[in-house]
Amino acid sequence: MWSPNDPVTLLGAFGVAKSGWDEVGRTFRWVASRFSNCTDYDFELVAAGVSGDLAYTVGYERHSVSIEGGPVEPHTLRVTHVYRRENGEWKIVHRHGDETPVRDIPRCD
Repeated sequence: MWSPNDPVTLLGAFGVAKSGWDEVGRTFRWVASRFSNCTDYDFELVAAGVSGDLAYTVGYERHSVSIEGGPVEPHTLRVTHVYRRENGEWKIVHRHGDETPVRDIPRCD
């Protein structure tokens, strides 16, 4: 799903910020080593758009998973992906993920 062609970037939920396929790929292997026993996964799409050879999605990833050997628990991330069309295929070139806030910030209007 990811493009191996730079530029690619990752702003991960574990606080990592990486650029370039070598660093991003290494980070994926590190993150994968921290997760196990995923029992379900759902993606809630909030928004998406396309312009030329670039596209984006914004949504929520919900899954139940064990993190660093802990119990399997529900987990939600807010995520944004940017895609680039390469040789007729859409490839991810950027991901930003973060934890959902514990509480909503009050409206400011």
